[in-house]
Amino acid sequence: MRPRTWVLLLAAVFALLQLASVTGRDTPDSKNYVAYALALGGADKREAAAATIDWTCAGRASLARRGQSVDVVRFHRPDPTSRVAAECRADALERVERRLAAGQTDGHIPPFMKPRLKQIFEVRPGYPVFLLPFVTALGVTWGVWTASVLVAVAGGVLVFLILRTLSVSVPLALTGQALYYILPCGTTAMRPMAEGLMLALTLAAVWGCALALTGRTRAGTALAGGGLLALFAVKHSQSLFLGLALAVAGAAVVVARRRRGRAPGRGVVAITAVGCCAALGTLLLARLLHYPAESESMQDLLTDHFGRPDRTRPWPEFLHLQANFWLEWARRQAQQPLFVAALAAGLWGALRRPAFGCFLLAAAATGFLTHAGHPDINIWGERLIVLAWLLPVVGVPLLLEPVLRRTLPLPAQGLGRQPTHSMR
Repeated sequence: MRPRTWVLLLAAVFALLQLASVTGRDTPDSKNYVAYALALGGADKREAAAATIDWTCAGRASLARRGQSVDVVRFHRPDPTSRVAAECRADALERVERRLAAGQTDGHIPPFMKPRLKQIFEVRPGYPVFLLPFVTALGVTWGVWTASVLVAVAGGVLVFLILRTLSVSVPLALTGQALYYILPCGTTAMRPMAEGLMLALTLAAVWGCALALTGRTRAGTALAGGGLLALFAVKHSQSLFLGLALAVAGAAVVVARRRRGRAPGRGVVAITAVGCCAALGTLLLARLLHYPAESESMQDLLTDHFGRPDRTRPWPEFLHLQANFWLEWARRQAQQPLFVAALAAGLWGALRRPAFGCFLLAAAATGFLTHAGHPDINIWGERLIVLAWLLPVVGVPLLLEPVLRRTLPLPAQGLGRQPTHSMR
C-alpha cells in the first residue's frame, strides 16, 4: 500500500477505538470550553449551560454505570444511570441559576465557577471556535467527540509529516504516528480541552522548523509563525513558552555553527526570528488586551481556584511549592521510570539530528515550563506536561533509523519525502 494509505489506516483504527468512550472524557475545564462554543453559536447563558450540563452529566452517569458493573459488591444492583444524571443535572443547574440571579452574567461562559477563574477561560477562544462547527452540526455529544478525534488524528499525521520531511523511512514515520496515538499524547488529545489543539499546533510549528532546516525556509517560517499565532488564541502562555523556547534553540544552533566556522543558515535564523517575535508579541498583546497576568494564575493555584483569600506573599510560597513539587515528581518518576526512559530515548534520537533536535527539545521543554507554572501534583494524568512526550514520539523513530537502514534498506520515495539536507 502507498504511505498515505497506511497513514489513513492508522488514523482510522485510532478513531474506531475511541468509540469505546464517546462520553465521560470531560474534565472540570471541559464544560467551560463547550459552553463557550455554544455561546459563540448564538445560545444564551441558560441554553448553553443546560446543553453543557446535560452532556457532562450524561458522561458522569455513564462512568457510574460502568463502574458499578464491575464493582465486586454492587454489580448486581439496579442501573444508576438515571439517578446519577438527574442528581448531577439538578445540582449543576441550581448553582448556575443562583449565580445568574446574583448578576454573574458577563462574558461568554455561563457562571459555572467564580468570576476570576472564569476570566482565565474567557481569554482562550481558540478551542471553542474550533468546536463550534462540530457542536452546531452534530450536537454536543457527537460534535465534541468528532472534534476530539480529528484533532488527535491530526497530531499523529503531523508527526508522520515531520519525520518524512527529515527523510526518515516510511515504516519509522508510521511508528512515530502510532506512538503519538498510543502514548499520553493521544489520550490527552481526546480529552475535550485545549491541550489536543495545543499539541497539534505545537507540532505544526515543529514541522515548520523541519521544513526550514531542509531548505524550504519560506514555507517553514510561515507554518511555524502561523502555529504560534494560532496558539495565542488557544492558550497564550503556550505561545509565549514555545516562542521563547524556539528563539533559545535557534540562538544555540547559530552559536554552535559559528564556532565551527559555518554559516548559521537562513532557516535557523528565520525560525529564531519568528520565535523572538512570537514571545514579544504575546507579551505585548496580552497586556494590551488586559489578559490575566501571571500573578492571577499564581493566586488561582495558591488559593485553590480562588476559594480562599489571596496570598499576601505569593512568590515565596510559590517557590517553596516548586521545590516540593519537583522533589515529589522525581520520586514518583523513580518508582515508575517509563516517562524518564522515554525522554532519554527521545533525546538520544534527537541528538542524531543536532539542529532539528534543538528545536524538538525546545518544543518538548514547554511541557516542563507549563507544569512549572502550575505545580499541582494532583492534576489529572499529568496533562500539563504532556508536550514533553513529543520528544520520544519524534525522537525514538530518529533513534531507530540507523538500525532499520542497516537491516532493511528501503526506497526513499513516499508521502512527505523531502530532499536530504544536513541537520548538523
